Amino acid sequence: MRPKVSVSVSHPPTLLRVGIDLGGTKIEGVLMDETGAERPRRRVSTPRDDYAATLDAIAQLVDELLAEAAADPAPSTATIGVATPGSVSPRTGQMQNANSTWLNGRTLGPDLADRLGRPVRLANDANCFALSEALDGAAAGARNVLGVILGTGCGAGVVIEGRLLDGPRGIGGEWGHNPLPWATSDELPGPLCWCGRRGCMETWVSGPALAAAYLQDGGTTTRAEEIVERAAAGEERAQIALDRHADRLARGLAHVVNILDPDVIVLGGGLSRLNHLYEKLPGLMAPHIFAEDTRVDIRPPRWGDASGARGAAWLWQDTAQ
Repeated sequence: MRPKVSVSVSHPPTLLRVGIDLGGTKIEGVLMDETGAERPRRRVSTPRDDYAATLDAIAQLVDELLAEAAADPAPSTATIGVATPGSVSPRTGQMQNANSTWLNGRTLGPDLADRLGRPVRLANDANCFALSEALDGAAAGARNVLGVILGTGCGAGVVIEGRLLDGPRGIGGEWGHNPLPWATSDELPGPLCWCGRRGCMETWVSGPALAAAYLQDGGTTTRAEEIVERAAAGEERAQIALDRHADRLARGLAHVVNILDPDVIVLGGGLSRLNHLYEKLPGLMAPHIFAEDTRVDIRPPRWGDASGARGAAWLWQDTAQ
């Protein structure tokens, strides 16, 4: 009788993806498997105006997520991506254009890689939002996707055939700091932006911009949702504020459509929850689109606030097993 032979079968390691969304007030982390299914998700406050503490907070968040993954008996490898405000200058490797100004001029990617002992990929938070919604979100399957964030600030990212469109200056999709197109005389020179210029899209269509315009007209609230509620209740001042905001947003988006001709536009950020935008924007954009077919497909996000961290995790999608 032959002796029993023990045979061990080795399996390829499971690929895990850590995504970190570095915001101005919070840092959110997610752990995803290779299919995009989420494991744990964690959130901590951002240490404002403190670069070293920001590095510490991100490193601790990554360590906690990976510690939970280590409890799984199956072997795994992990990648780390970070969604950042601003972008990385390809020339210097330093952060630029971040409204979290304590990051500007810093080599965030290498510093995090040194701290974690692992390679790290960085991308602008709007780019990560666009990537998330293009790969397995609201625009999955579309060839050319424009993802627009309308929140505390205003930004955008472009994904073509599943890949982020960037460039030699690292500012692909930097829509929020271009001027409002087809401006009227009473819109010039425009509000002062934190970047030092006047009339940037961010000063017209972000959440704070909507609230500021309403207050200037005599309103008494700083919440976009409350402005919508007051308009629905018949307040003319609130309705005027919403109409002006939608018109300016439509002009800004039409300008991008004339350049990129996206298949789908996905809105993100707090203002993406304003349902009237999906109803009104296509018609408002139509007169400004330089084409016979002026239809435009504008969708709410699938992943919402989760898209920043998910998109950061997908920065390593080329490592899929």
